[in-house]
Amino acid sequence: MKLKKYNTIGNEEVLAAKKVVEKGELSGFLGSEGRNFLGGKKVREFESKIERYFKVKYAVTFNSWTSGLIACVGSLDVSPGDEIIVTSWSMCATATSILHFNCIPVFVDINIDDYNLDYSKIEKKITKRTKAIMVADIFGQSSDINAINKIAKKYSLKVICDSAQAIGSKVGKKFTGTLADLGGFSFNYHKHIHTGEGGVVLTNNKNLYRRLCLIRNHGEAVVSNKSLNNILGYNFRLGEIEAAIGIEQLKKLNNLIIKRIKVCQYLTKKLSNLPFLKLPTIKNDRSNVYYLYPMQLDLKKIKYSRKFIVDKLKKEGVPGLIEGYVNIHKLPIFKKKVAYGKKNFPWSLNKKYKKDYSFKDLYNTELLHNKTFFAIEVCLYDLSLKDVEIISKKFFKVWKKYII
Repeated sequence: MKLKKYNTIGNEEVLAAKKVVEKGELSGFLGSEGRNFLGGKKVREFESKIERYFKVKYAVTFNSWTSGLIACVGSLDVSPGDEIIVTSWSMCATATSILHFNCIPVFVDINIDDYNLDYSKIEKKITKRTKAIMVADIFGQSSDINAINKIAKKYSLKVICDSAQAIGSKVGKKFTGTLADLGGFSFNYHKHIHTGEGGVVLTNNKNLYRRLCLIRNHGEAVVSNKSLNNILGYNFRLGEIEAAIGIEQLKKLNNLIIKRIKVCQYLTKKLSNLPFLKLPTIKNDRSNVYYLYPMQLDLKKIKYSRKFIVDKLKKEGVPGLIEGYVNIHKLPIFKKKVAYGKKNFPWSLNKKYKKDYSFKDLYNTELLHNKTFFAIEVCLYDLSLKDVEIISKKFFKVWKKYII
């Protein structure tokens, strides 16, 4: 089955990039005090448009969302051995960003319905060393951010929203990524909109904004305020070409999301009559912009494994299928507790941290990854309703032959 590749780049982006190249100013950043500490004209314009679109006070762009996550952790003025609660069902940078400041990621299980951090399991993981909660708004739908914010307020914790996959989704009338102390999105090539590589952090906190700017642009080189100390800076700066492309991409975001939602909702409608197949669950107060189209098999009621079913679907030509997702806690750096070449570091910095780091309470995370979860990578294709019709017929063919 041949499908059109998802591509949001058009003549508008080509012309925008061309103008920057012809002008010859590919970056406007200087690592010293002054106006250009905040970047060039296009970077500042892109950030300003993001602030208006998402209705936040501050937007800080980065050369990748990974860089943005690292800056989020650093902006909290954490100390080695501090703990940050985090999901283990996400791309690895969600958790590895915590290690850059020698802090400890404390993994919490996910909801089996929406794949986001289970807020009911957070409090038992909070200790005196806990500084923040980091959630990942996975596959295009927000976490239960209101419940998580209540817990954070109770224990005086900060909240970081890794909304890399959920740009444009909402909780009530507010955008995902804007309801936490820090939130943001990825602009790498297979997200809803992209600049090739890039990311942005959103916040309404002026102090966090200033720290983010310092971390992005060499930190200590320009610190003149004693209240802004302990800044470990990097070169995380976005170029003018990427920013110019981003300005044009942002104009397209709303229509791109409407189309993705329409296609995925139609897929749900077409597959809804298949038994033993769990389709995406949308919470009442949230929207889903569908980075992936997630599904689960009820293996208690069918005699075939996930691999068997997925292989048959692939053989029929269903595109973009993946089995399982990511169990970050099983990466060697966490499983073996080895970081920066030294065993047990940074875990050894916190003597009170539990020696048992086997993650026995991540039941849903491991069940889904190992046995029941699979998905269509809708982010890779420009799907039409006709494509959905064909895909659904292939599902029905496999179900009729092996399951029904």
